[in-house]
Amino acid sequence: GSGVLPPAMAALGAYRCIECNGEATELYRDYQRGVLRISICKSCQKPVDKYIEYDPVIILINAVLCKAQAYRHILFNTKINIHGKLCVFCLLCEAYLRWLQLQDSSQNTDPDDLIRYAKEWDFYRMFGIASLEQTSFFIGIFITLWWMTPEMLKRKSDFILLLKALLLSTYGKLLLIPAVIWEHDYTPLCLAFIKVFVLISNSQAIRVTLNLNRILPWFAIFFGLIFENGVVCLFRKMGWDV
Repeated sequence: GSGVLPPAMAALGAYRCIECNGEATELYRDYQRGVLRISICKSCQKPVDKYIEYDPVIILINAVLCKAQAYRHILFNTKINIHGKLCVFCLLCEAYLRWLQLQDSSQNTDPDDLIRYAKEWDFYRMFGIASLEQTSFFIGIFITLWWMTPEMLKRKSDFILLLKALLLSTYGKLLLIPAVIWEHDYTPLCLAFIKVFVLISNSQAIRVTLNLNRILPWFAIFFGLIFENGVVCLFRKMGWDV
């Protein structure tokens, strides 16, 4: 295939079977001279990770379709380390959308430098608000999961992995920019669909990372939304322009 193959060998449990989430020591075995054999999972007797032979575009499409196998491949069997940059870029997209909506509601067209700098400050403020809301949302999720399944989050590495999964699963916010650029009568509906898609991706990331059923991740997301709105309301009562 045209996919990029990761290292074949690793420590015990370093990889996961994308079908049953079982642990594996290798994804494939290299017999030299270009002969490779994908490892078979001892638990489900299926290939540990079929995606190592797939083109990245196919993997991305499967991730967009929220397939658990694609999420396990990305989270456990690859060395992707873009979650921090992706998070910042997604927050910039959301801040730009809010800033644009703020400018549309303002009728002041004065080109004075003071007005221009004020508008620039508004963008930074929107970025701060978006960051605050996302942080509150994640904290709400972590509190709920720690309360419901404390055995799942015993180690620091468990928290880091879940945070990485949540950050990567917010990639849907990148669609905010084209939704605004190609503005039409259905833009508000598109923005609502993007919000729902991001929440579905978050739910799948939680489910895959902690190997949970479908109900608990949604419960955590629901509480995360409540916590997020609660923090925003608190800051507004304190007089902050949030």
